Amino acid sequence: MKKIIAPVDFSEPAVNAAKYAVQLAADLPDSTVTLYYVYETIIAGSDGTPLLIDPDARKNVAIMALNNLRNELKSISTVPIDVVAEEGRLAPCLEKYVKQQGADLIVMGITGSSKIEQLIIGSNTLNVISKDICPVFIIPGNASYKKIERAIFTSDLKNVESTTPLRPLKKALDMLKPELYVVHVTTTHAAVPEAELEEKRKLEPLLKGYNPHFFFVLEEDFTPAVDKFAEEYSADIIITVPRKHSFLSGLFKSSNTKKLAYHSSVPILALHSWE
Repeated sequence: MKKIIAPVDFSEPAVNAAKYAVQLAADLPDSTVTLYYVYETIIAGSDGTPLLIDPDARKNVAIMALNNLRNELKSISTVPIDVVAEEGRLAPCLEKYVKQQGADLIVMGITGSSKIEQLIIGSNTLNVISKDICPVFIIPGNASYKKIERAIFTSDLKNVESTTPLRPLKKALDMLKPELYVVHVTTTHAAVPEAELEEKRKLEPLLKGYNPHFFFVLEEDFTPAVDKFAEEYSADIIITVPRKHSFLSGLFKSSNTKKLAYHSSVPILALHSWE
C-alpha cells in the first residue's frame, strides 16, 4: 500500500495540494491519503494571562474541519482518505508521525496570496523537507493535477555515485513510471567539461532500466534554465535532491522563489538524501 500524507492548514494552497494528492493517489494502485493538521500549543495570551482552552475541544474542531475537507475531496476521487489532527509544530510532529506510521510521499502547497502567507507556507514546506523523512511533493498554488508522464531529474554531475539517492529515486520512478529527462545546467563554461561528461557516463548505468535522456543546458542562471526546459519539454514534475548548492537550496531565496515556485505550474519532488 502506498501512503500519501497531505498536511493542510485550510489555506487555498494547502487545499489545492490536497486535491492534487488524492488525484495522484487515484493513479497509483492501492494508495491512501491522510489529511494531516497540526494546531499550535497555546500557553498564554498576548498579555501573559493563561488561557483556559480545552485541548480536546480544539482537536474536535480540527477533526470536524478535516472531515468537511475529506467530504469535498471524495467528490473528485474514490481513494481512501484518513484524517489526523495533532497539537504541536508541523515539522517535528510530522517527522514523528511518519516514523511511527510510515509514508511514501508528503504532498504540500508552496504559495500564498500574501507575502506573509508565502513566508509562512514556504518556511513550513522547507522545514518539512529539511527533516529528510521522506520524499516531498511541492505543489505550486496554480498547479492542477495531470497524470505524470515526463519527469526532470536535476543533477550537478558531481560525485554522482555517492550523491545520487538511488533508492528513493528509483522508488519514485517505479511508482510514477514517467519518461525520465536528466538535466545538468552548467553556468560557467562555454562547453561541457570532460569531468562532467565522465560523471554522466557514471550515472548512466546507475539509471539503467529507466531509459534516461540526458541534456546539458548552458545557461548563466540555473533556476530559469530548468523552468524553461520544463516548459519546453512539457515536464509534469521536477525531481531534485535538497542539499547545499543544489537547485532546492536556492529555490526558496526570494528571487528564485518568485521566478519558479510561486509562478510555475510544475510540481517539484524533493527526494530525501539519506539513502
